Amino acid sequence: MVWTRLPLYGHSKPSTGGWQPLRFDGGAFHLKRTAELARALLVLRLCAWPPLVTHGLAFQAWSQRLLGSRLSGALLRASIYGQFVAGETAEEVRGCVQQLQAIGLQPLLAVPTEEEPDSAAKTSEAWYEGNLSAMLHCVDLSRAVADAHGPARNSLMQLKVTALTSPRLCKELSAWIQRPRGSSELRPERLAEAMESGRNLQLSCLSTEQNQHLQASLSRLHRVAQHARAQDVRLLVDAEYTFINPALSLLVAALAMRWNSSEEEGPWVWNTYQAYLKDTHERLERDAKAAHEAGLAFGVKLVRGAYLDKERSVTQLHGKEDCTQPDYEATSRSYSRCLELMLRRVSNHGPRCHLMVASHNEESIRQATRRMWELGIPLDGPVCFGQLLGMCDHVSLALGQAGYMVYKSIPYGCLEEVIPYLIRRAQENRSVLQGARREQALLSQELWRRLLGRKA
Repeated sequence: MVWTRLPLYGHSKPSTGGWQPLRFDGGAFHLKRTAELARALLVLRLCAWPPLVTHGLAFQAWSQRLLGSRLSGALLRASIYGQFVAGETAEEVRGCVQQLQAIGLQPLLAVPTEEEPDSAAKTSEAWYEGNLSAMLHCVDLSRAVADAHGPARNSLMQLKVTALTSPRLCKELSAWIQRPRGSSELRPERLAEAMESGRNLQLSCLSTEQNQHLQASLSRLHRVAQHARAQDVRLLVDAEYTFINPALSLLVAALAMRWNSSEEEGPWVWNTYQAYLKDTHERLERDAKAAHEAGLAFGVKLVRGAYLDKERSVTQLHGKEDCTQPDYEATSRSYSRCLELMLRRVSNHGPRCHLMVASHNEESIRQATRRMWELGIPLDGPVCFGQLLGMCDHVSLALGQAGYMVYKSIPYGCLEEVIPYLIRRAQENRSVLQGARREQALLSQELWRRLLGRKA
């Protein structure tokens, strides 16, 4: 397959040879060992079974009682943990990343944290400070495992804001932001100044205790961003539930004012936009324009979204208007519009605008690669792709072998902490797991081919 590379960020027309779509037919599975393919098929089939996802924590507790912690842990490590997690130690993570880099993929490390609202230990300042240490370590690990042959800008990691600040505070701030006139106190400029100076904020909409927690949270966020910039690691902020997203966007905007200036070599802090929300295209267009007018670089991770069921149940509970798209087809149309918007901005604004196409949907990937070719965006430029570790390898491998920048979202940590995290993510991503039937069919097809000794 021949790809014609056009001038960097230019507006040249496609070559007369025409665009050739990538083939996501599992042909790149030859890069994987048979044992890896067999485990992937088994685990994906298990995860597509609704009772296992719904009652995952109960199944885990039952297996520990029946088999004992050691045997139960060994089975999990050989299956679900081994499929979706890089490992526990830095050496295990480095080994996983090296295997990915050898087949053309890059790491996007994630610290798995799960707040428990009813647990005093997991809502205390000490817990958030412990998460800060984990995030700083993730920055160092992301730098340490970066591809030595690639540019420094290729180092990325995920940042979950509610690992460093209370969701309850974010909910309170979001409620104020969403009032008809909002609050003049809740401006990104003011929060950015407080981040940098360390001077205490005194917001009238918050109690004394909440103000103290907000200041500590701003300090933690600033320390992570400062350390990440020093280590040449870009931060991709995770989206969370809609009822706290206004506060998350405010905090990200404050970080961006400090770290996404035009002198800082592109965006160092990116936000995530969820296409399954009705207002995403409007917000994306507004935020991109605001960043351009402020002279800031703009980084976007574009996803379909993983909280649909929870969002709808909360909306029904409170009798509010549904903020989500009515169905998957509408979400796909929203994703396509947002993707087109961002690719055009990348084409027009070059290195000041970066995009991660975070999708497992083959049609979205095809749209992105086709439009990149038509707009003259180079394969190694400011557009990259992202999928989850252990899933969608038939797409990831095909993209990587064609020369695109492809990242796999990689959680790491001890079994006891990561399994509850994986089960909750599985519950949030039911549609993705149940929609992986095509990947299962391709895996099965490749395994049968190897078993029968047929040539590819």
